[in-house]
Amino acid sequence: MLPERGISMGAYKYIKETYQRELKDRSDYYKQKLIGWRAGPAVERVERPSNLARARTLGYKAKTGYAVVRVRMGKGRRRRPTVRMGRHPGHSYVYVQPGLSHQAMAEQKANRVYKNMEVLNSYFIGEDGNHKFFEVILVDQSMPQVGLHLPKGRSFRGLTSRGKKVRGLRATGKKSQRPGPKRK
Repeated sequence: MLPERGISMGAYKYIKETYQRELKDRSDYYKQKLIGWRAGPAVERVERPSNLARARTLGYKAKTGYAVVRVRMGKGRRRRPTVRMGRHPGHSYVYVQPGLSHQAMAEQKANRVYKNMEVLNSYFIGEDGNHKFFEVILVDQSMPQVGLHLPKGRSFRGLTSRGKKVRGLRATGKKSQRPGPKRK
């Protein structure tokens, strides 16, 4: 018979707890990381995920064909671009909600830069007063090691996990039967 052991945690659970504590405490190390991210480009490929436990949960594997990209998104109200040249009275409003979360927009931003890859998933890694930062997991399907067959343009068609949540497709059962348009 095996001896009884106390409740033990795996390595990923320790990593997750440490990362959550770091986010909550706003340590000096975390603040220095944010300063570096802010100074860098808006879309930057990183060597390894900053939150390994979350990345592994969402499908990341440390092998060729997988890439992790850090994306910086501006916070606040989403201002629409001003129309140039001539009168456009129908476009005279300034703020419009795009119908997408910052995370879904970050996935699209990463996919525009890395066009040969598909977005697998993404997760939040931090924020400051002006920006939110996300890490996006990208997959190169042309690599035989990957072994995934994802549809093209997932992030733009709302087929990622975040895109489905934005469109209200996470509900199951009666909640999933959304009412259609009102008919007379």
